[in-house]
Amino acid sequence: MLILKIAFRNIFRNTRRSLTTLSTIAIGAAAVLVFGAYVTYIAYGVETNAVQRTGHFQVFRNGYFNFGAAAPGAWGMDNYENVLKLIKSDADLKPLSAVVTPIQSLSGIAGNFESNTSKTFFGVGFVPSERDHMKQWNEYGTGSQGLRRSGLKDDDFSEGITGIGLVRILGLCDRLHLDDCPKAPHVPDGAEGAAESAPSVDLGELSERDKSAWAQSDSEPTIDLLAATAGGAPNVVSLQIKRVELQPLKELDDNYIGMNIALAQNLIYGRGEHKTTGIVVQLNRTEDMKSARARLLSLFKEHNLDLELRDFTELNPQYNQIIALFGSIFSFISVIIGIVVLFTVTNTMGMSVIERTGEIGTTRAMGVRRQVIRCQFLVEGALLGVIGATVGVGLAYLAAYGINHSTLTWTPPGQAAPIPLRLYMAGAYSLIAVTWTGLLAVSALAALIPANRAAKMAVVDALRHV
Repeated sequence: MLILKIAFRNIFRNTRRSLTTLSTIAIGAAAVLVFGAYVTYIAYGVETNAVQRTGHFQVFRNGYFNFGAAAPGAWGMDNYENVLKLIKSDADLKPLSAVVTPIQSLSGIAGNFESNTSKTFFGVGFVPSERDHMKQWNEYGTGSQGLRRSGLKDDDFSEGITGIGLVRILGLCDRLHLDDCPKAPHVPDGAEGAAESAPSVDLGELSERDKSAWAQSDSEPTIDLLAATAGGAPNVVSLQIKRVELQPLKELDDNYIGMNIALAQNLIYGRGEHKTTGIVVQLNRTEDMKSARARLLSLFKEHNLDLELRDFTELNPQYNQIIALFGSIFSFISVIIGIVVLFTVTNTMGMSVIERTGEIGTTRAMGVRRQVIRCQFLVEGALLGVIGATVGVGLAYLAAYGINHSTLTWTPPGQAAPIPLRLYMAGAYSLIAVTWTGLLAVSALAALIPANRAAKMAVVDALRHV
């Protein structure tokens, strides 16, 4: 206790220099904590967005993930209703699961024959109520209110949603009353000849011939979707555009169509057996992924099911890329701040040793040992780190409070709409502990060289110092 009291008095002998050093440590600690809280928030936000869209796991027929995208219908899951029932009724998985629902991936050509335009598309069929439930998953409270509900009904197979880019290309902006939707320019020279030389399909005739029995509405424009069935035959269904929503990527926005899974299955399988390309499993908590994965794989093995399981990090490869990017930036900033603190404390303690050379000689002449002198300066350096880091934690909390109660927003990767900006300081105890301990260690290390120099001084030389 005495050595701490002496160390506290010594570091404030030169108040201006000590305050400058403490300010450097405090600002460095606050900067690391604020950016760390921001990185935590981004990680939670990206995870939330991914889980809302794709769930924690998706179950596929074995091999679909690597090879099935080219022909989703051919890789359909047989007897998927039994697999759904198996997962939903399992005693271990039931309390862990929030949503278990089938999806059907598909691709083809979307046509608007009123304006004689068509566009390739890729989309997904889903159960609307279960997809809407998935969108409300928000375990971390990242500030997102969940994605907008689809507006589709489970018992209405005629309606769907599209990307804004797709309806723009199909010339439906006026019908849908969309703002900032430019009109298509004239066809470039030579495009008509290229179109004439390419093989064509009379989509209008197919649409009339295979006209589905879906209900029609004058207020909602209708497009026709052409795709090859699992057997290779062309098939056409009609889709009423219930709503359009901006997708996070232009390529997705120009091609996306979402619809009721029954309509997607009717397009891909026609009158044949309806299958599904995948089953989405969304958990209540991400921390249950390990046990849920083990149980799912065990079920597949017990029932001899030729299925594979993929988690959201595999389904959303950008997730790991974003986390790695911000992790590397955080590490770089932490190292830079650590170096600044190291040299600042080293300079402060070095000046203190020079100013107290006569005092060091006197105490050594009185019989104080070298290790005591060394320990004294190490404690002073560590005390600078403790005070500075503690003040930095307080500054970080103040900054987080100010930002969290402001109106700042940002648009996360993979999301089209902005959400409130937050800093996750509350509960970030490991981040605070690592930052506080790290700055304490850096400050003590910075004092080591001046402390060794003080301990190794010759007594006679120190006493002659003026």
